[in-house]
Amino acid sequence: MEAVLALLRAAGDASRLRLLCILREAELTVTELTQIVGQSQPRVSRHLKVLCEAGLLERFKEGSWVFYRMAEAGLPHEFAKAFLSLPLEDEVIAADRGRLASVRQARAAQAAEFFKANAPEWERIRSLHAPEQNVEAAVVSALTESPIESLLDAGTGTGRMLELLGPHIRRGIGIDVSAEMLSIARDRLERIGAHHCQVRLGDLYRLPFRSASAELGFDAALFHQVLHYLDDPQAAVIEAARVLKPGGRLMLVDFAPHELEFLRTELAHRRLGFSDREVEAWFAAAKLKPVSSLAIAPSKGAAHPGEGKLTVKIWTAVRTSARAQVAA
Repeated sequence: MEAVLALLRAAGDASRLRLLCILREAELTVTELTQIVGQSQPRVSRHLKVLCEAGLLERFKEGSWVFYRMAEAGLPHEFAKAFLSLPLEDEVIAADRGRLASVRQARAAQAAEFFKANAPEWERIRSLHAPEQNVEAAVVSALTESPIESLLDAGTGTGRMLELLGPHIRRGIGIDVSAEMLSIARDRLERIGAHHCQVRLGDLYRLPFRSASAELGFDAALFHQVLHYLDDPQAAVIEAARVLKPGGRLMLVDFAPHELEFLRTELAHRRLGFSDREVEAWFAAAKLKPVSSLAIAPSKGAAHPGEGKLTVKIWTAVRTSARAQVAA
């Protein structure tokens, strides 16, 4: 009873109730929240502190920014879910929703500018490999053969894989080192209402999760077009295996070996594709058992003559009952 009373005391304030209603809809910074509720930053921060101490909100740092979101599980989560299902709408909360829409529009405008600046190079790469719809269909088909309770999207980028797999999972978390890309991903997921999916700033070599057990961890992890940017792909694979439950699956989507040197010199690709033998060695080091390997050929006709073509490979492995190694 005392725990419920503590939650009631934390939520039983008009300003804090407004914050809960807003954060039910989106992950937001203090600055964004002050814009929405029209209160000073110190005052908003005090209210957020009370809600975090009660467990109703979670606070996480992303570079120099701090984001807040609703609690994911436990009694605070169930309390907030039930509390916010009450008929709470009034003119103040409706106005907050309108200002939240403005914040989202500003995010979308920033994302559009980022895409506009980078679109020519992304389109150049897309023209070289298999149609994305073919790759995405293969990813969904392979990963959804078994139920997925929780998914890790390592190097989530724009959040496309979380959007794609969201309908098939109960919970998804995307990790990326780029705050700019996470801003795009967060906007994408909020626009489609994928509140069961989150994104966080993090290092793929040091994932912010405890080592998995039979009860704790991810059912599946995915690296989609990420490993060719990394200095040490094997270390990233081993680290992902560490947070997979026994029986959990790891999927790698990347290029087969190629000779398109411009991808390295112009687009920061550190590796020009990977062979089956190399990937299998990573799986062995991570105590993973290979399950399947699929090659998806590029479409016919080169948009950029002389640049060659890229074959996309999809490798899948499963974590055995043996404890996965932790990256050094």
